[in-house]
Amino acid sequence: MSEHILSVKGLSHKYNVKWAIKDINIEITQKGIYGLLGSNGAGKSTLMNIVCGVIRQTEGEVELVGINTIANPVESKKKIGFLPQKPPLHFELTILEYLQHCAGIRGIAKDQVSSAILKAMDQCSLTHMKNRLIKNLSGGFQQRVGIAQAILHEPEVVVLDEPTNGLDPNQVLDVRSLIRDIAKNRTVIISTHILSEVQAICDRIIMVEHGNIVFNGSISEFDNYIAPDTILVSLLGMPAIEQIASIEGVLDVVSLGATEYRVKSSDVQSTIENIVQKSVNECWKLNGIYLEKTSMNDVFAALSNQK
Repeated sequence: MSEHILSVKGLSHKYNVKWAIKDINIEITQKGIYGLLGSNGAGKSTLMNIVCGVIRQTEGEVELVGINTIANPVESKKKIGFLPQKPPLHFELTILEYLQHCAGIRGIAKDQVSSAILKAMDQCSLTHMKNRLIKNLSGGFQQRVGIAQAILHEPEVVVLDEPTNGLDPNQVLDVRSLIRDIAKNRTVIISTHILSEVQAICDRIIMVEHGNIVFNGSISEFDNYIAPDTILVSLLGMPAIEQIASIEGVLDVVSLGATEYRVKSSDVQSTIENIVQKSVNECWKLNGIYLEKTSMNDVFAALSNQK
């Protein structure tokens, strides 16, 4: 088994008497983009802040690339970059001045500061405006500056909290492209409650609800979390709905126009076989048949109700 990049074991945290998260366990062993998904107040911000060393957990442990965040807080922070939902920018500084300031905070050796800044600016497409005041940048470029400070010290793990929040559609696409580029050489964790963001960019989903992990798997596994009971079928012969409805296992049929039909079934697999056989017997010219995916909204709603 690969050495873990992030290991979270028995992690729990409470504010006063209320547990925000309870007994969280996560193992990340491969690079990629992970979506930390959850409703507002689900506990994902608490989890993210503990992983990034912003707050100290009540119970459990976190390791970044084998380094315990409590036993070795300084060394562990060298392994992670963090962009909060509101980027920690100094608006009166230029991009270059700000990144020089961040390099000092990160403890980058003086003889490596210039090269580290140039590399981060180049990756975030900021080099041509390095002398611009941050306050005069658009929201999209301010977000890029925030991402640049998160990757300046070349961490193994980068955590981004709502990285496209408040951006226009073109800026969203630009930031997504940047995140994909960053993830080529490191692990990126995106905290969000926006399903379209997860679907567009993430490889895997970790979903937190009521302080617990309710899902940890691939996008495909998330899409198919609720077993579909509807079949989409294309029949060029265009049979009458009544003919399809008479097939064993079919509970309901809706015409979607032209040659497309949505079929609700009591037993999906056997119904598909029955439709295929009926199409052959009746020369319905079957053009396509497949399960209809459950919408991400439906899956999110189902998982949100778990406790």
